[in-house]
Amino acid sequence: MRGAVRIQALLWRVPWLRAWLLLTPPLAWFVLVYLAALVLLLVTAFWTIDTFTTQIVQVWNLDNFRTIFTEPAYRRIIGRTVTMAVLVTVTDALLAFPFAYYMARVASRRTQTLLFAAVLLPLWASYLARVYAWILILNHDGVLNWSLQSIGLPPANIGYTNVAMWVVFSYIWLPFMIIPVYAAMERVPESLLEAAADLGARRWRAVRDVVLPLALPGIAAGSIFTFSLTLGDFITPILVGGAGSSFIGNVVYSSVGIANNVPFAAALAMIPVAIMAVYLLGAKRLGAFEAL
Repeated sequence: MRGAVRIQALLWRVPWLRAWLLLTPPLAWFVLVYLAALVLLLVTAFWTIDTFTTQIVQVWNLDNFRTIFTEPAYRRIIGRTVTMAVLVTVTDALLAFPFAYYMARVASRRTQTLLFAAVLLPLWASYLARVYAWILILNHDGVLNWSLQSIGLPPANIGYTNVAMWVVFSYIWLPFMIIPVYAAMERVPESLLEAAADLGARRWRAVRDVVLPLALPGIAAGSIFTFSLTLGDFITPILVGGAGSSFIGNVVYSSVGIANNVPFAAALAMIPVAIMAVYLLGAKRLGAFEAL
């Protein structure tokens, strides 16, 4: 009993010791598991495999990166992946802004709760179930073509195309954009909108000149999720994409599972890491981390 009292007194007198005891276990886990795996990934990227034995040769070289940046096929895959990530991010931002604005500034508390449930409900369902649901909608005999033909319009036939992937990605990652944008808009002081109205600004101009600049950190924060999640995904391209829809994740997956070329997969996996490092620097300048 006296020992416990002494420890409590010591922790009270030395605040940094409490913080050290509290943070050491999670930081140790983070360093040992996450950073160690990332460092191992980086190191492996500079190795190669023996083409005859498929054994990893631990000799430092840049062959994997040279292949990635000199082969046109890999440059196209990187460009296609980044383009899709940008399109999905822009689409989700355009959809999330009015939705989050209505939730934060217009809807009643009851409606706000219902909309929150509508946004979060898909996240409780399996990722695969949501993707397969979209396959049933977009394939050639799916609900979309059937609906269009029922009203006399030609079928869209976008199943197993890059358009289908864009639709599915935009749907799956939309909640990750809405929530930070909503949080940013909720922090906009009502007095600023009242001041804009007193100065003669109409509603749309107050939204453009007052709400949008203040919501920009939330949009940047949401874009971190939508951009990075699209950049690293490989399930949706496999299930929804058709021929010519290879993404970075697909090639990494096939390099590990089929080609058994782990060093090349590690080198290619470093590309999204490098892209996200640059992206995060830009997002930090926009104040995205304050909105997370």
